[in-house]
Amino acid sequence: MKNKILIINGVNLNLQGKREQHIYGNCSFDDYLSQLKSAYEQQADIDFFQSNSEQEIIDKIQQSESYNAVIINAGAFTHTSLAIADAIRSVNNIFIEVHISNIFARENYRQHSYLSSCVKGCIAGLGLDVYRLAIEHILSIPRQRV
Repeated sequence: MKNKILIINGVNLNLQGKREQHIYGNCSFDDYLSQLKSAYEQQADIDFFQSNSEQEIIDKIQQSESYNAVIINAGAFTHTSLAIADAIRSVNNIFIEVHISNIFARENYRQHSYLSSCVKGCIAGLGLDVYRLAIEHILSIPRQRV
């Protein structure tokens, strides 16, 4: 049986590949997601959700218990949203926080994450590869869900 993995992308990540290419690269997330789904089609069903709305992200988190794990890149909500952190804490699931850029080498206000204290782990600064690394980790965990 395949793992079910949900990727949640937050604010402005719909502009991946277009916005600040010197930081985030020029590959669209849709193109990268196709590559991920193809690479892991035997091991995992990968679903994707993106929203610029904090409320919609919280709703999706609250609906995520049918997945084996969730990969979340909340974008700038990482640094501002206690509500998303509380939602993660309220759901019985494995969450991996990812960031395309190295948030710890950026502006001071980007170096704090409200999410890090409530997720299993955080991967940052390795470009879009952070999603693949998170999937690899999830696949290495003995399945206890679904």
